Amino acid sequence: MTSPQIAGPTADLSTTYLVSLRRLHKRYGSASALNGVSLDVAAGEIFGIVGRSGAGKSTLLRCVNMLERPDDGHVLVDGQSMTDLSEVALRAARLRIGMVFQHFNLLARRSVAANVALPLEIAGVPAAERRARVAELLALVGLAHRADAMPAQLSGGQKQRVGIARALAARPRLLLCDEATSALDPETTAEILNLIRDLQQQLGLTVLLITHEMSVVTAICDRVAVMEAGVIIEQGRVFDVFTKPRHPTTARFVSEVIGADLPAGTLARLPQPATGEQRRILRILFAGAHATRAVISEISRNFTVDINIIAGRVDEIGGEPFGVLAVAAYGTPARIAEAIGWMHELNLVVDDIAGAAPEREAA
Repeated sequence: MTSPQIAGPTADLSTTYLVSLRRLHKRYGSASALNGVSLDVAAGEIFGIVGRSGAGKSTLLRCVNMLERPDDGHVLVDGQSMTDLSEVALRAARLRIGMVFQHFNLLARRSVAANVALPLEIAGVPAAERRARVAELLALVGLAHRADAMPAQLSGGQKQRVGIARALAARPRLLLCDEATSALDPETTAEILNLIRDLQQQLGLTVLLITHEMSVVTAICDRVAVMEAGVIIEQGRVFDVFTKPRHPTTARFVSEVIGADLPAGTLARLPQPATGEQRRILRILFAGAHATRAVISEISRNFTVDINIIAGRVDEIGGEPFGVLAVAAYGTPARIAEAIGWMHELNLVVDDIAGAAPEREAA
């Protein structure tokens, strides 16, 4: 069963929503964790929620499966009102929602296979069926050869693979990931994110994950919401939010990923502008239809502006190319302004990232 479309912040999606949250409020004593949060997650997408510690993202995630019950508001998952269920019905509903934890939460005295089998035991699945399902899941996550190992014998990445297999044991449609890669090194993080993406595609899962790292969002998410102080301050397609952030908090998250900041001592080493010219230090974000256009050479040719490339990178977000360059632009103020205006016409994002050297006047 899929849920009906509900009017809200993302009601223009053409697909149905698997998760709809409406006006959620949650307080812990005098502290407010959620302040009227509404959110829709489409069936079959990977949706990321990013925010600093204390933003409310963990509370929001735990409200989805009612591990935290909101003080007010409504939670709809797969067509079912979670906020209206009895405790008995809620336990049954949670079997259709898998959850992956930051610190794995494996039972130390159970083998890998026994940890994965635990949800099936709780659900009363017969032993033979449990064994077959566990073998299938361990093969999916690449741990068939470690079925009899104990958690203490596993690396962090292997422990998280066991956690993912356990979360999928009851064949959920929704997978919740609570900072699933925060305890892992960068290489293992990339492996786990690739595994989540592969499983999402193979099994037709909907994934809702929270993180404090924008790089995790750009690696696998389709859409993202940015939280601060218990509210969603910005949301949309990852590529759109990443390339054109509207809120200062989002811009700070993005800047941590795109880089192209000035290396130390760069300004001191750059030449001063010639007489009658100005120097401006710009960061140019290339995205969309003109991401691969030879913009720098066109500027030099058409606007008589010299460009000195200082730093940069090229990457992809969701299969769409983007690039970012930090450059020093030399020319008359008018010609530099014309070049920047032309880049804006191409929908490129251009920002001054250091103080401009003033125009040098003739002696």
